[in-house]
Amino acid sequence: MVGKFVDQKAQERYFATYEAIRRKWPVPSEELDVETRFGSTRVRRSGTGSPIVLLPGAMGTSLSWYFYAAELAARHTVYAVDTIGEPGHSVQTRPLESTDDEADWLADVLAGLGHEKVHLVGISRGAYLALNLATRRPTGVAGVLAFEPGGFGIAFLRFVLWSIGELARWWLPAAILRRVSAGDPAVRHTMRPLVFRGLRYKIQMAPLHEFTDDELRSIDVPTYFVLGERSLLNARELASRVESLVPRVRTEIVPGATHALNLEELELTTAQILAFAGENHAGLPD
Repeated sequence: MVGKFVDQKAQERYFATYEAIRRKWPVPSEELDVETRFGSTRVRRSGTGSPIVLLPGAMGTSLSWYFYAAELAARHTVYAVDTIGEPGHSVQTRPLESTDDEADWLADVLAGLGHEKVHLVGISRGAYLALNLATRRPTGVAGVLAFEPGGFGIAFLRFVLWSIGELARWWLPAAILRRVSAGDPAVRHTMRPLVFRGLRYKIQMAPLHEFTDDELRSIDVPTYFVLGERSLLNARELASRVESLVPRVRTEIVPGATHALNLEELELTTAQILAFAGENHAGLPD
């Protein structure tokens, strides 16, 4: 099975919403369709400079990065990805059955972009995919910035319950949302129709893999973990674990932030991406 919409009407409604949000992208962009072993992957490119590849959280698509795109593209070539097997403009032709398949897919995407090395920045599942690539196919990876990554033992039921609570807030009026959640309500309200219409898509992805100690020890690129103090995991335990295992790692715990820290701390998220890419720019061609 490959990912697909439940019917034509669901697909049409989703892409009408996708197009409406796409028009909000704040800087000129080019849409690329990168061929991989698992189908065509849609990538949005903006800016010039050393390359950053942005991997969204589950169902976020490339458009979830539009809040950060202007500042990032002012200094870097930014590539925002529609994850294959999820709703978006990527077209899956072969199932992702394992973590190796996921690494092969992302390695194919990076090869298709034509850079020797790129910085990978991911949120939640996107961070998991970036770290997975760094453990299995690291050739094209200059560094990994992982916001609240998966792959570290989050209980499925706990994640589902958190997701339901978080998405319920997206329906609140802006005045109330400001009182119960950090961040700009416009962020959640803009993405809300796309995420909810994406629920009519049958997602196909490999089961989430939990990283072993040996896999983490094998990561040999600069790696930065950014965790919320109120993460679904014990942030301090995770930070301590990766600091003891990953050779070139830094960790940060954001006070008060949850698993949705990228929505709660827009300016901080942008600053962290720029700082990470800047610190590790040496030897990375534009």
